[in-house]
Amino acid sequence: MEQFLVEVVGGNLVAILIAIFIIFSILLGVRIVPQSEKHVVERFGRLRSVLGPGINFIIPFLDRVRHKVSILERQLPTASQDAITKDNVLVQVETSVFYRILEPEKTVYRIRDVDAAIATTVTGIVRAQIGLMELDEVQSNRSVLIQQIQASVEDAVDDWGIEVTRAEILDVNLDQATRDAMLQQLNAERERRAQVTRAEGSKRSVELNADAELYAAEQIAKARRIQADAEAYATEVVAKAIAENGIEAAQYQVALKQVEALAKVGAGEGKQTILMPASAMEAFGDAFKMLKGGK
Repeated sequence: MEQFLVEVVGGNLVAILIAIFIIFSILLGVRIVPQSEKHVVERFGRLRSVLGPGINFIIPFLDRVRHKVSILERQLPTASQDAITKDNVLVQVETSVFYRILEPEKTVYRIRDVDAAIATTVTGIVRAQIGLMELDEVQSNRSVLIQQIQASVEDAVDDWGIEVTRAEILDVNLDQATRDAMLQQLNAERERRAQVTRAEGSKRSVELNADAELYAAEQIAKARRIQADAEAYATEVVAKAIAENGIEAAQYQVALKQVEALAKVGAGEGKQTILMPASAMEAFGDAFKMLKGGK
């Protein structure tokens, strides 16, 4: 009886151990990978496969997950490096790079410290690209410089299974001596522009004054021309009248001038005594007769 119990207990224990072993093997063979990760599986120390997000199955005790790699976008710490431009100006460039791992099997087996490797690569590329540009180009064409740096970094890290999603130049700083020289140049340029503006203002003022004087001279000449035309017309009328009426028209003009002269004398202030010769009165009479006869 005792032997029978021992056999039963021993058989149940073996069954329990086998069940535990099967459950444990299943647990080892099932791998659930999060959406943000990829797992690198090795078999006897060699790359076997890369597990993507979701439920995956491996062979227990033969396959082993050696690396769990995040595929989220990463940002390298802000780095600062010195560079010399084409026109020999020392600048300090602050850069930041964003990347993500696309092929973890390349990343884990080809490079030990991926962040340090990318930072070193960016430093060399930034110095090389800035060395091809002058300071003004670095300041004004920052977007072009960023595109060139990103393209160069992407080519350099392609063998590491990495995608560079963005590269940024945060700031370009100059040493104090260069800043002082640029400030002096800027002040000199401002003063030059101010002098040009003042000179242009003076020139414009002279031009306007000359135009005003020219306009005044033209108006005076026009008035004189009109007056001369009027006098010529009056002379022509008188000459025509004399030609048609003979001496009578001339006497009429002389009498008319005398009347106008006497009217001016009579218009003076105070009391005037006007002595007129008898011939003048006769001339007036003849002028009035001619006037009536003309009418």
